[in-house]
Amino acid sequence: MRFTKTKAVLAGLTLAATAACGGNAGSDSGGGADVQVKKDAASAFPAGTRMKELADAGKITIGVKFDQPGLGFKGAADDAPSGFDVEMAKILAASLGIDAKNITWKETISDNREPFLQSGEVDLVLATYSITPERRKVVGQAGPYYLTGQQLLVKKGSAIKSVADIKGKEVCSVTGSTSLDNVEKKGARPRGFDTYSECRDQVLDGTVGAMTTDGSILLGYAAQNPDELEVVGEPFSEERYGVGYNKDRPEMCKWISDELKTSFDDGNWKKAFDATLGKSGAQAPQAPALDPCPTA
Repeated sequence: MRFTKTKAVLAGLTLAATAACGGNAGSDSGGGADVQVKKDAASAFPAGTRMKELADAGKITIGVKFDQPGLGFKGAADDAPSGFDVEMAKILAASLGIDAKNITWKETISDNREPFLQSGEVDLVLATYSITPERRKVVGQAGPYYLTGQQLLVKKGSAIKSVADIKGKEVCSVTGSTSLDNVEKKGARPRGFDTYSECRDQVLDGTVGAMTTDGSILLGYAAQNPDELEVVGEPFSEERYGVGYNKDRPEMCKWISDELKTSFDDGNWKKAFDATLGKSGAQAPQAPALDPCPTA
């Protein structure tokens, strides 16, 4: 049932993600949901909570991707990253009374999301961060705030047309991602890289047969190389993007979940989508149901 819903979401995102990557992907910066920054936010949180500490400090460090057009992207000439994950991060920061200009954006690749949270390098991670039981053993993950599914990016004319064709073939993604585990289970030979762009380059030059990750990310890369690359096959996984936080700060889960629910209800989640992945005019999908926070 849930997998069918994911495919419906992906169908609505295909045109949106392509359009979001058709120009300067960094141009979204500052053009998002225009969320109202909460005044005197610190007074709303109990003493000793991480939320109060951040609100009192008036600043926050958030880990996002810098190489995923439409989701988290920062070009060489851009002052700040842009994308749907970035807009959702701004919504959370605003609830702490923190303006976007006081957010420190930390580039966070798939392989260092848990270490960054555990060490305090970042306060939050919104970096196409799929919720999994394994990750929840070492970090906190609230959400999901977005659903998608795994597909394949190949050179046009490739013999790979679906996941059934990857058995025995080398398929790349980023190190530390769930995508590599999923294709290995399908019989592929997984190969990891630090960034998606490195993986994409390997597909372009024919070194590996395919790149795999969430379909919305792959569509962005295909749009950048429309004469050479294409996304193939039906989704063969469900990815549920969540917000990462330090597991030693369990109080953050309810705050994050409450703010995500508020953004679903007040329209700011849809505005964030429309300003990024929805730039083609495609309708925003239905907001997903949130997981309950763990009990003490």
